[in-house]
Formats: sequence, C-alpha cells, structure tokens
Amino acid sequence: MGSKTFKTLDEQVDLLIKKGLVIDDVDYAKEVLLRENYFFLSGYRHLFLKEDGSRRFIHGTNFREIYGLFNFDRQLRNILFKNILIVENNLKSILSYVMSKNHGFKEQNYLNAENFVKDASKTRQINDLLRKMKRQINVNGKQHAATSHYIANYGYIPLWIVVKVLSFGIVSELYQILQKQDQEEIADIYGVSVHNLANYFPILANYRNLCAHEDLCFNNKTHKTIDKTKYHDLLNIPYNEDGDYVCGVNDLFAIIIIMKQILKEEDFVLMMHEISYELDILDGKLEAIEITKVLEAMGFPVNYKEIVRLN
Repeated sequence: MGSKTFKTLDEQVDLLIKKGLVIDDVDYAKEVLLRENYFFLSGYRHLFLKEDGSRRFIHGTNFREIYGLFNFDRQLRNILFKNILIVENNLKSILSYVMSKNHGFKEQNYLNAENFVKDASKTRQINDLLRKMKRQINVNGKQHAATSHYIANYGYIPLWIVVKVLSFGIVSELYQILQKQDQEEIADIYGVSVHNLANYFPILANYRNLCAHEDLCFNNKTHKTIDKTKYHDLLNIPYNEDGDYVCGVNDLFAIIIIMKQILKEEDFVLMMHEISYELDILDGKLEAIEITKVLEAMGFPVNYKEIVRLN
C-alpha cells in the first residue's frame, strides 16, 4: 500500500472534482477544508458514493450536501453529549447516595474493597478500579474547588464530592462491582434491570467520549449490543436473516432506546425534538440522496418519532 502524501487545498478540491463532486464555490470549499480537515470531512462522503465500487460520487452530489451532513453530525453530537452528561450526573448522584447510605461516605468506606461485591472472580477488577479511583482523585482532586475545600476544612472528601472528579467510565464500572443489593436499589430507581443498566452505562460512557472528541457519530456502531426491549416490538422493528433486529441493537438508535429508559421523560422528549429538527434541516439540504439513507445509517426506523409517546 502506497504512503499518503500531503495535498494543498487546490489539490484537495481538484481531487474531489475529479471524483464527480460538484463544487460551485471553490473558495468556500477551500475554507471549509482548511477549517474542518479534508480527512474528517471525507468520512461523510460514503453515503454519496456510487455503489459500483468506483469511489465516485452519485451524479449531482454537491459539496454543500456533504458539508451539510458534517454539520448535522456536529449538532447531533452536541445534543447527545449534553443529555449523556445529564445521565452521568444522575448516576453519580444516585450511586453516591446509595453507597453513602449503605456503607459510609469517607475514603475508608468507598475505597474499601470489602464494601463491594463478594466474588473472587472480580477481586482483581475491584482492586484495579480502586487504584484508578485513587489516581483520579489525586490528579483531579487538586484542581477541583470542592475537593480542595473538603480536604482543607475536614481532612477528607465525601463520596458525593468525589464522584465529581471521577470519569463516567470509572463510575459506570463502579456500578458493576457494587454489592447486589446496592445494584438493585439503583436499578429500581431507574426502573431498569441490573443486567441492562450494567450494560448501558459503559456504552454511554464510550459515546460520551466519542462526542467530546468530535468523532463520527451518526453512523457509529457500538462494540456492545443491547438486549431486546419492548420498544423494539412496539416500533415493529423487523429481524434480519440471522434473527437479530435490523436496528436498535448496536447503532445510534440503540442509544436512543437506552436514553428512553433512563432519562427523565421531559429531557427525552426535548432531545428527540432537537434531533428531529436537525434531521429536517438536513433533509432540506440533500438532493443527491434521500434523508431515509441517513436514517438507515443511523439505525433509525422510519417511524422513529413514535418512541416519544411510547410507555
């Protein structure tokens, strides 16, 4: 495989034109490529390519359409990110409350391996996670006003303050090593099974990082899959030839199904209205392809809006 070579903005534009892309304002295209990066922008071209393997664009595809999809994905990330932050904050608050009530709220309590699940197979995981927690407390605690305040005035940091300096990934992993009764108490608050909740949090933590780093979002596939829910059936999502649902399993719609279950209803409704609004804006910018092609890449069924009113 040959190595990649640097290309000037003019060369990047010429290459896109040679592949059949319509660029009606070269200066505008060059400015976008300079600000957004040809490599990242090119990640959005796939829906606009012919299916004959030629790597050429569908006839009539305009640069502005690809940039429209790029900007849609940016808005989508912003919408998801702020709502995942709500989930993160909720989990930190609920988990710290349950742990503090059941086991105590000082370091000797929440950093004590005896207060977590009694399972020999998870001993290493518990010890590794406690080390990660101590590391994040040492690194982030000094930069956080609240933790510094408690150390200076009380000589310890209570758990409900500590969770503020822990990553979502750490807290989601923390849920997995809680004692069964603690897990169940938290799961009951959400109205979701322990098994599903333990699966959902790491998925959301990964999506949080994806959104924070402006990675491709709309067509991202998760490493983990979610189990069947009543929403798959209520939306009449069909099965594929392997007997799995064609969407809502490891795609963006799986995230929507997760959020439906653990976000407050008013937050979920607002999130879906914002996503629908951005899809309508994108629809108005597309000419070479239909919006249904974008929805398919997202894993959204055509009746995705119905999930808002489902109970």
